[in-house]
Amino acid sequence: MTSDPVKTTPPLPLEDNGITKAGPDQAPRRARRSHWFLIPLVMVTLFTGAVIGMYFQPPGLRVFFNATGLEPGAGTQTPIATAIQQVIAQEQVAVISEGDVVALGRIIPFGDISSVATPSGAGDARIAEIRVAIGDTVEADDILAVLDNLAQLQSIAAAAAANLRVREANLAQTKSAIAASTAEALASLERAQATAKVAQSELDRATSLFERGVMNRADFDRALARASEAQRDEERAIATLSRYDSGSETAQADIAVAEANLDAARADLARAKQDLERAYVRAPVRGTVLDINARLGERPPSGGMIDLGDISKMTVEAEVYQTMIGRVTIGDPVTVSADALGQDLHGVVSAIGLEIGRQSITSADPAANTDARVVMVIIDLDEASSASARTFTNLETIVRIDAGRSE
Repeated sequence: MTSDPVKTTPPLPLEDNGITKAGPDQAPRRARRSHWFLIPLVMVTLFTGAVIGMYFQPPGLRVFFNATGLEPGAGTQTPIATAIQQVIAQEQVAVISEGDVVALGRIIPFGDISSVATPSGAGDARIAEIRVAIGDTVEADDILAVLDNLAQLQSIAAAAAANLRVREANLAQTKSAIAASTAEALASLERAQATAKVAQSELDRATSLFERGVMNRADFDRALARASEAQRDEERAIATLSRYDSGSETAQADIAVAEANLDAARADLARAKQDLERAYVRAPVRGTVLDINARLGERPPSGGMIDLGDISKMTVEAEVYQTMIGRVTIGDPVTVSADALGQDLHGVVSAIGLEIGRQSITSADPAANTDARVVMVIIDLDEASSASARTFTNLETIVRIDAGRSE
């Protein structure tokens, strides 16, 4: 007996089950639509990575630049990825931004630093005493130091003072001698006049007697001789008195010589007192002692032994590259930065130099241009910034001038 084969029922189409079967061109179309959503995500990721790389500059990025020799921002004249604290060359700071002028500068006291030297004529004198310490505030003409030539100069001044007293006594003695001589001559004159008067009376009587024949010739001649001698004595006394008269040339000459010697002694004493100042180192202006460049027993250095500065108001001296100075005006706001400050300082441009000179503030880079042509610009710091900068004299800084903002 033969069995019939089992008949199987063919599966129903998917449409019959409520499911639509995709055609051969529908799957690629759906994949293309899903890829469009990745493009914005990739762009956002790249942009975020670029910003993070420029801002943080992670070690991996630095290794890449070091390996390839590329420099951040080297492809443009106005790089934005270079930190201002890293700008060390005048050529770099001159073009770091189109709106600002950036330059190297240094912090200085108001009016700059005064290097106090020894007085003129101090010679090879050495330092015997230093009367100030770093940080002391001194007034003008205060004694800062004393040199070892003080004792010698004091001795010369004492000798000049003694000589002056001698000359004063000599003048007084001369005047006293003239007065005594005058009194003596006057007394001699009075005596001579009295003697001459008596002799003249006797001569008159002798003449009367001789004419009447009562007196002989010999007695008359003796009376005449006495009268003549008394007259000469009177004339001699008058001449002597005239020598000591206050208006006579002799008395005036003696007094003039004594007075001239006195004037010379006074000049010697004045010079000795002036020379005495060679032993003292005095403050030329009011200020604070910033540094002492010598020690006891040493010869003061030629560049100055004590540095003074008025740190009550601090300023910044900036060297602006010559091509940028035309953009700087008085009153422009300024921002000053340096690693040692901890915070930025603020001020305004107060003065612009009239002469182009050589750059004096340079970086430690041996390849840096040390012969740049710059113009000096002075920045006055505000009160708060000045107080913060008082202990940073000569600190090298980066100065950013907001050019044209003063208007």
